[in-house]
Amino acid sequence: MPRARASSPGETGGAPERLTVAGREIAVSNPGKVLFPSPGHTKLDLVRYYLAVADGALRGAGGRPTVMVRYPNGIGGEHFFQKRAPASRPPWVEVVTIKFPSGRSAEEVVPRDAATLAWLANLACLELHPHPVRAEDLDHPDELRVDLDPVPGVEWDQVRRVARVVEETLAEFGLTGWPKTSGSRGLHVLVRIEPRWDFGQVRRAALALAREVERRAPALATSKWWKEERHGVFVDYNQNAKDRTVASAYSVRPTPDARVSAPFRWEELEGLDPREFTLASMPARFAASGDPHAAIDGRADSLEALLERSARHEAEGEGDAPWPPQYKKQEGEPTRVQPSRARKRKPAQEPPDPDEKTRDSS
Repeated sequence: MPRARASSPGETGGAPERLTVAGREIAVSNPGKVLFPSPGHTKLDLVRYYLAVADGALRGAGGRPTVMVRYPNGIGGEHFFQKRAPASRPPWVEVVTIKFPSGRSAEEVVPRDAATLAWLANLACLELHPHPVRAEDLDHPDELRVDLDPVPGVEWDQVRRVARVVEETLAEFGLTGWPKTSGSRGLHVLVRIEPRWDFGQVRRAALALAREVERRAPALATSKWWKEERHGVFVDYNQNAKDRTVASAYSVRPTPDARVSAPFRWEELEGLDPREFTLASMPARFAASGDPHAAIDGRADSLEALLERSARHEAEGEGDAPWPPQYKKQEGEPTRVQPSRARKRKPAQEPPDPDEKTRDSS
């Protein structure tokens, strides 16, 4: 992949570089600005990366309202999640209005083509965080997301072993999982589903799956929300709650080596090393082997079997599990108080406020 001339301290990154993408002209401002100091990757390198993997990146985020994660001064500077599309944008950049659980709303970018990806990269948007819905139907997710999040100290081999349990569990429920590295320490498994269920139902299905994975591998995985109760690899069912997003396939992550969230094939899992997938290496892999998720949109699975298992869990006394603290109290949700704090409460004390917040924002 061609490299731009890196800027030196005090430089702005040079004159704009003009690219023609899908018939549209993209002006890359400060193309030589360094975003990744160690390998020296510049903003123009980022733009060219997203163009090289555009088909795959659009398969992950295309057609979906997307939160931008921007690093205007590189990974060593401040970053921010930008939900609202910039007011100053080309007329061909599509947006859709998203309504959040808080009651607020925002126009979010909907990537449709490589030109939009290049425009986003010019904003120093490293990560694409799409919602699990299409712009045409914002109320019914077409993707269930399995987020495997290792607790501190857990090595990659354990994440890999839990991923294999996830694959087997999904298959038992008639679901096809499409794995990718998170670009950090974890792993994601995506499941394309029929857009028949609302966010609450999809989250309950994800919770049922997390509990099944924990049941099959209790020493390796957990579905426990509270950090003090977790061990091994946390199967984060709450990533399926409305307004939660994860880095999409081919997103660049803010690691010193410019690692990316890399789709892979299940048969690659045993020998997989996430460190091998970077902004520098991924274009060659993509050109040589194509996108491992090329067929992901070929089928949409049903959640009926998982929802039946969720109903069985509830009938057996295992109902809902905690939601993230920024969400309002849900019907059937257990009390939001850390287990250690709950144990310290004396019987004479009044019961805790069911809407009590916690600092645990995991």
